[in-house]
Amino acid sequence: MIKAATVHKETLKQIPKVDRVLAWSLMAPLAASHQRPELLVAIRSVLDRLRSAVGNGDPVDFSEERVVSLVKGELDRRSAPSLREVVNASGVVIHTNLGRSPLAASAEEAIHRASRGYSNLEFDLSTGERGTRYAHVEGLICELTGAEAALVVNNNAAAVILALSSLAQGRDVIVSRGELVEIGGSFRIPEVMLQSGAHLVEVGATNRTHPRDYRGAIGDATALLLKVHTSNFAVVGFTAEVAVEEMSALGRETGVPVMVDAGSGCLIDLAPYGIAGEPTVRRYLAAGADVVTFSGDKLLGGPQAGIIAGRRDLVAPMKRHPLLRALRMDKLTLAALEATLRLYRDERHAIQEVPTLSMLTATPAALSRRADRILAMLRRRLPKTVTLVKQPGESSAGGGSLPLLRLPTSLIEVRIAGASVQQIEQSLRRTSTPVVGRIQRDRFLLDVRTILDHDLPGLALSLGEAAASLTEQDR
Repeated sequence: MIKAATVHKETLKQIPKVDRVLAWSLMAPLAASHQRPELLVAIRSVLDRLRSAVGNGDPVDFSEERVVSLVKGELDRRSAPSLREVVNASGVVIHTNLGRSPLAASAEEAIHRASRGYSNLEFDLSTGERGTRYAHVEGLICELTGAEAALVVNNNAAAVILALSSLAQGRDVIVSRGELVEIGGSFRIPEVMLQSGAHLVEVGATNRTHPRDYRGAIGDATALLLKVHTSNFAVVGFTAEVAVEEMSALGRETGVPVMVDAGSGCLIDLAPYGIAGEPTVRRYLAAGADVVTFSGDKLLGGPQAGIIAGRRDLVAPMKRHPLLRALRMDKLTLAALEATLRLYRDERHAIQEVPTLSMLTATPAALSRRADRILAMLRRRLPKTVTLVKQPGESSAGGGSLPLLRLPTSLIEVRIAGASVQQIEQSLRRTSTPVVGRIQRDRFLLDVRTILDHDLPGLALSLGEAAASLTEQDR
């Protein structure tokens, strides 16, 4: 025991001091390219790790070459952005963990224009007086949905809270039990009701709700009939729900407005493209809904936003509500949203230019041809240790949208000599351009549906890096 403690103490003495490390000749390039405070933090972090390694009894290399290499690695780690570009090869089109919908090129350009200088965010150029930021998109939303008025906030959860706070605070909101949904992050309709100050009145059963259930619950304290589109799950079998048309007829009869939380926010009828079951916002409003809220970054394919569209007299109090300032979106998001909405003036143009729509509507034949092109490019660039095999498969919409939808796709199975699928998956996540695929039936797969064109150079480089790393480990 005494001998071990002595060895430990002697080993610690070998760890160089900060000043000595700074004086090493190999440190000169790092000292020339980094500020001294940044360099000192990196050196101290490395030396602390070496002390911990000694304490754990691990073998430690204190040579100049090794320590300088560790310092360089620490500097690289500290200077690298935490938010990084990732190749989404998972086949989940609206991948919440990977930032949901990638933006159209025109939306990217709009962000650049809005960020590089001043803008008329809240300035009316025609009058020279103060304007409102919401005017930049309100007209477009009304044009595309048929609404009388519109408002935007930072996400759909915020849109629901603002609408309920403005229209139903201290009063009753009637909702079917089958629509008390929870989305990611434990966002639940009952909890939103509580935060908004509205009182939840549940009607019907989990699987079946009828018009008579709503009618029987309406009273003097009723402020809204709320329908929540179950966009992130499906109830099948012995089921019944009340259509918006029926709810709207009841609302008109009783003088109670109808609000729809549409969730994903679809502006185009996707049925002609083989994607059925997702009503458009225009259809909800045409069916008699008085207010509809929906997301900007799901099926709409724009930036994160919550959009409110509906009757002018119901949207007006939301525009005056004190909560709106806390929920408002910034100029960059507004710029991206406006550019995205403009694309929807031409449905065919939107399908081509909005990446989410383009990916969702890609045909199996087009994806098969794309897989062949990607395979040919990768095989030219990758070493013989990498084997790529084309496979049929299925993609999903993701993002809490179209839960039953399965889209035929083409997959590329990746095999690296001597490596397990888990090792391949882990290695690709740690490359210079991280690649996120999926493991299925002990195969590591890349889904070409969600691989963007500008991803391809990075994908090839990352597969090469992973192959080199795993081959080195195997040795």
